[in-house]
Amino acid sequence: MKKSFKALNIKCGGCANTIRESLKDEFGEVDVDLNKEPRVVTLDIKDEKTELNFRKKMRSLGYPMEDEDLGVLTKGGLKAKSFISCAIGKMN
Repeated sequence: MKKSFKALNIKCGGCANTIRESLKDEFGEVDVDLNKEPRVVTLDIKDEKTELNFRKKMRSLGYPMEDEDLGVLTKGGLKAKSFISCAIGKMN
């Protein structure tokens, strides 16, 4: 079933490339809509475990979901991670 998530810290095509490339083996085709704010990531979610894995992977890249309750320090750390992920996506 296709499901969409509002993700934070996604700024550009570099971010979108990193997300697509990092998730494709585990989750298949991933769409990142750069025309909405916050950005919308859409993919097939089979069950709750798949969704939890997706959320964990996105956080590891620096792109948490809008509905996550994050502290100030965590938000700052994830924003820094997202800059690195973005740069990697621009090089690929």
